[in-house]
Amino acid sequence: MRHWETSGLIATLLLALTLPLYLWHDQQWPVERPENEALTFVGRKACAKCHAREDRAFDKSHHDLAMAVASEKSMRGDFNNATFTCSRGVTSRFYRKEGKFFVHTEGVDGVMTDFEITHTFGWTPLQQYLIPFPGGRLQCLPLAWDDQKKEWFHLYPETYFDPGDWMYWTNRAHTWNSMCADCHSTNYKKGYDFKKDTYNYSFSEINVSCEACHGPGSGHVTWAETMQPLNSDNGLIVQTSNISARQEVELCAFCHSRRSPAGDYAHGHKNLLDSMDPRLLDERLYFADGQILDEVYVYNSFIQSKMFDREVRCSDCHDIHSLKLHHKDNQTCLQCHQADIYDRYEHHFHKKEGDKTGKPIKAEDGSILFAVGTGTSCVQCHMPGRVYMGNDYRPDHSMRIPRPDLNQDLETPDACLRCHVDKKRQWSVDFTTKWYGEKRQAHYGTTLNAGRKRQPEAQSKLIKMVGNPLYPVLVRATALELLGQYQGLEVLAQFKKSLDSDEALIRQTALAFMPGLAPAQRIKLVGPLLSDPVKGVRIEAARNLTSIPNRELDQNLRKQHDKALNEFQEALEYSGDFANSRMNLGALHIYQGDPELAVAALQKAIAIDRNLYAAYRNLAVLYSQQQKLDLAEATLRQALALDDTLYGIHYSLGLLLAEMKSYEEAIIHLKKAADGWPHHGRAHYNLGILLEFLQRGPEAEIALEQAIRVEPENMQYLTALARLYVAEKKLDQAADLAEKILLADPNNRFGRQLLEYINTNR
Repeated sequence: MRHWETSGLIATLLLALTLPLYLWHDQQWPVERPENEALTFVGRKACAKCHAREDRAFDKSHHDLAMAVASEKSMRGDFNNATFTCSRGVTSRFYRKEGKFFVHTEGVDGVMTDFEITHTFGWTPLQQYLIPFPGGRLQCLPLAWDDQKKEWFHLYPETYFDPGDWMYWTNRAHTWNSMCADCHSTNYKKGYDFKKDTYNYSFSEINVSCEACHGPGSGHVTWAETMQPLNSDNGLIVQTSNISARQEVELCAFCHSRRSPAGDYAHGHKNLLDSMDPRLLDERLYFADGQILDEVYVYNSFIQSKMFDREVRCSDCHDIHSLKLHHKDNQTCLQCHQADIYDRYEHHFHKKEGDKTGKPIKAEDGSILFAVGTGTSCVQCHMPGRVYMGNDYRPDHSMRIPRPDLNQDLETPDACLRCHVDKKRQWSVDFTTKWYGEKRQAHYGTTLNAGRKRQPEAQSKLIKMVGNPLYPVLVRATALELLGQYQGLEVLAQFKKSLDSDEALIRQTALAFMPGLAPAQRIKLVGPLLSDPVKGVRIEAARNLTSIPNRELDQNLRKQHDKALNEFQEALEYSGDFANSRMNLGALHIYQGDPELAVAALQKAIAIDRNLYAAYRNLAVLYSQQQKLDLAEATLRQALALDDTLYGIHYSLGLLLAEMKSYEEAIIHLKKAADGWPHHGRAHYNLGILLEFLQRGPEAEIALEQAIRVEPENMQYLTALARLYVAEKKLDQAADLAEKILLADPNNRFGRQLLEYINTNR
């Protein structure tokens, strides 16, 4: 027990905030020329001289209105001394003063304060407002204007975040500079000063204008003015015509995805993943069948769809300048799908009488209802959506076939029950079975759900899914992540294959969740990926090799490793206004042998987000390694003061207290960890060992038996309980364990000696 668990730091570096940058492919994407670096942004007016039709379509679009300086023209909310009282009874007031706009509301530390609003954010169905704060920050007010109801509302009406919470509106979760700006303005430069924790941001145009998609236009303007063919692409970095469907979708993806930027967006990158890291089908973001759960912004949904697989692109449905659908109602879908097959009762089994607008209606409980007759609308069944930001209904772009049977099995949303709110799941299953028959295709959601639950039978299915190119790449990568929870030669073999995948997502995920390898084997497999063409894969390879001391790498590999680690550090410092990045920097500094910087990074992570509990644990581990046990204890107790249900923190504190010889209190915390983590074998094992040490045999026996129930083949647990049985003279039980040990490992020396002892003394 002297060496309490220190794996938290390694686990953080390996798993906590990996950079899953993916979907690299061998296509001609942007044009790479030396003169690209000299190109400048010229603004919408320069484009409109020649592209009048496109400019007219763009005018008043959501991109055009994405952000604006506060003015009578841009402000939609009621600032005529209007008031709004939230569910906690706090009344805010919106007013004008000397031609400016103000709000009187809760501010820093919850104190009622007057704030000037300097910018609008968005247009419809809601408009938000930005308030300047020290350090170059713009903060998003949590009170927004409902453009449909013409009233003020709170974005989190039922949830209270106290002023110390990361989610409180004056804190980092609502900082425009890092949470919103790169997608709402053109040529946005974050200007984040890592050391000072301040911003000096800039943008070419305040909204999402022409060059946000087309790139800096000075070369194109020169070509247009001189009519000299400088090159085949007429001076544009980003080609938006004569490109593949995948290229067009990825062009939109930087903003229309749940992702983290790896730096300021730069037109001209070879692929999307040098700029950003889109998320996998994470359990916090997506239901097991891939349906949207949290706010995920379309991209990862669409690349799951059959539409994407058939090379349908954004512009097939949306006008890329006005952003409006090309057609109303079902006509958008009927561009490709035959009306006489799909737009008829025999397909959708819904009558057309009644309101066919498909507009959502809110029930009293806040759920979304739809008008009578909307079952005839393609999107209501195939693109069921969710409401975000209080009133913003967004359809799921995975465009899936309704599967009430699958929804029932996986407990995921059933498209039918969005309208038929008085019915149960079985009702949907019965009707769709009656209409379409019993036979249903297998769906990847079943395997992903089993993998999320770590079911043993999921292992072989996940292996097959990862290797099957008929599944969407995103699904295969998610399966690979889940496969990392399992062990065995087949699992390892699949990870090795994945390192050679043509898809960067697969390579990156393999690096991020690879099972344990011997150092020589790890170097052999991972080393070549330090020079991968995709930045995200290089970074992940460098991170993977931090489990091996730098001195064990040969000189050439060490140089490549250092170079990729520099890229990793630059990406983390770019996003150093996020707690996760500071925490990972702490882990990186430990690897680099600089504990002082590591401590500072972890302390900053906690200061940014007090609820990032892994940072407390890692900081405590670091203090423990420095023999600053009092600081380690204080750090863990600080976390528990915020949330006493943090069983991982209880576990760490219990181990630390045991090291400090505070055994009775250590038992209290280890027991809380074991009770809260019934399926965490190690918590029960350590509790049992300490109870045995304190000569509390019956209690130790219960704890060790539970550890074995969780991990029946764990030799360490079996051996510990066998020894306890011998000490308690329970030789028959000890003999059973000895035989089990020898059955698993016939050459196990302890098992043989134990059985001999029992046979001699029984």
